[in-house]
Amino acid sequence: MAAVEFEHDGDIARITLNSPPQNRLGNALVQGLTAAMMDLAERDDTRALLLCANGPDFSWGGDIRNWKDISHQAFGETIAQGLQLTNMFEDLPFPTIVAVQGQCSGGGFELALRGDIIVASTDARFGHTEATIGAFTLLGGVQRVADRIGRTRALQWAYTAEMVDAADAFDIGLINEVVPPEKLEKASNAWLQKLGSGATRAHAVHKNLLRTWSTAGVKAADALIPKLAEQIHASADLQDNLEDAIEAVVAGEQRPHFVFKGK
Repeated sequence: MAAVEFEHDGDIARITLNSPPQNRLGNALVQGLTAAMMDLAERDDTRALLLCANGPDFSWGGDIRNWKDISHQAFGETIAQGLQLTNMFEDLPFPTIVAVQGQCSGGGFELALRGDIIVASTDARFGHTEATIGAFTLLGGVQRVADRIGRTRALQWAYTAEMVDAADAFDIGLINEVVPPEKLEKASNAWLQKLGSGATRAHAVHKNLLRTWSTAGVKAADALIPKLAEQIHASADLQDNLEDAIEAVVAGEQRPHFVFKGK
């Protein structure tokens, strides 16, 4: 049984963590995720990705069973590889959706935070559990919670290792949608289909601008806009729809629903 299931159907991709019940980020799961990310990075026909998990829980985080038996340097190198993997996921140039059920903690939480849209079932629980063994958020979790909802809650959760339920996570803006467990698959697939049929090139620009804003601020993001505007003006997504959009303006009507090619 593969620790990670990866499928690419047309222009839609799905990655499923398949090491229940805890879906811990051990060697097999990390290797499977890395192979999937490498495949996605090398192709240009993906318009949206769904990351989900089999079993009762999304992921309990890292597999700590071999931490005691490796050198400090080897541990640092392992974390560097984990960061490279999660950065690849975060930097994919198309929308990514993460479907979360049950426990989503430690490195599993940090992996989910790298997605663009998080859909959770009502039984989902999120938390930084690293401090309970004297570690910190090794895959960049604390700063990404701060990026989403602010420094105050980010520090509180990292300090206390408290688990936050889906309803509270939604109320403070950490996640995008909460649904009953039996509707999680349908809801996450709805996001996948909606975003996967949208203006893919424009979505990639929005991700780029927000990444730049997160690291360098509003003015740095603004500085990218003229060149990005040139690129988006050349895209089929924009050019193919301009004539009909202009006709709607002239007629004083709402523009029609456009079909995008993702090019």
